[in-house]
Amino acid sequence: MIKEFKTFIARGNVLDLAVGVVVGGAFSKIVTSLVDDIIMPLVGLILGGLDFSSLSIKVGKAKIMYGSFIQNIVDFLIVAFCIFLMVKAVNKLTKKIESKKEKEKKAEEAKKAENIILLEEIRDLLKEKKSK
Repeated sequence: MIKEFKTFIARGNVLDLAVGVVVGGAFSKIVTSLVDDIIMPLVGLILGGLDFSSLSIKVGKAKIMYGSFIQNIVDFLIVAFCIFLMVKAVNKLTKKIESKKEKEKKAEEAKKAENIILLEEIRDLLKEKKSK
């Protein structure tokens, strides 16, 4: 069981996932700061000095912080948009690489075809020589 666990941990996918989680957590902090400290104050200013972080409704003894919820939605949308852009860029790069590989493969096949034609011509010439 320990051997299987070592094999599992040593796989590239697990390490990639771990790095992604750590980088994603750090990126999330940056986006949260962007939303809380820059975007939402500007939106609040545009809306007449409204401070979203303090928006709340009191229901009995409970305090519902819907302003914080709005900030978290904006935070999520920014993270989702950044991920969308990254996936789009990776897909574009992958397509370029695949396209280049296809072109190389076609060129190699064409080259093989030329070689086959030359070999057939040589064969035919050798047959002619033998028959003479």
